[in-house]
Amino acid sequence: MLVKEKLDRTVSDFIWNIVEIHSQLEEIHNCWAQLLGITEPQWLMLMAINELDEGNGVSGIAVANKLHIHPAFVTNQTKRLESMEFLSRVTSPDDARYLRISLTHKARAQIETLSSKRQALNSTMFDGLDEESLHYLNRRLTLIAKSTRLASQKLSIGIL
Repeated sequence: MLVKEKLDRTVSDFIWNIVEIHSQLEEIHNCWAQLLGITEPQWLMLMAINELDEGNGVSGIAVANKLHIHPAFVTNQTKRLESMEFLSRVTSPDDARYLRISLTHKARAQIETLSSKRQALNSTMFDGLDEESLHYLNRRLTLIAKSTRLASQKLSIGIL
């Protein structure tokens, strides 16, 4: 097999592995969401808020950027999550045009009840990889994600 064909096959295998991982992660997120009685996108929003919030709440724009989704969708879904008492949305003290979104005690408590299952799941998913290997893999995936965004932009404007 020629070198280019081997590289093409390797790239194709990598892409299909990413597709498989994405599919499995989506299913896992759906399972977590169902346990809380919410949708998978709502679960991801809770996880993003949990990760981004440093004690003062987070903006909807920050959540949208983290999840690569439209801010209007975040607004719509956070209103629903607020009505379910998973989130609180308060006016930003810095700028009244913006809201700061935080998890409620109820949301934190329900997420905490899942923590041991989530730790066990992570152990299963990353079995055989030590911390150093995961750091290396994350650095490489970050590079690939950045390059993929650039390639997507080039394709959308007709450069490729």
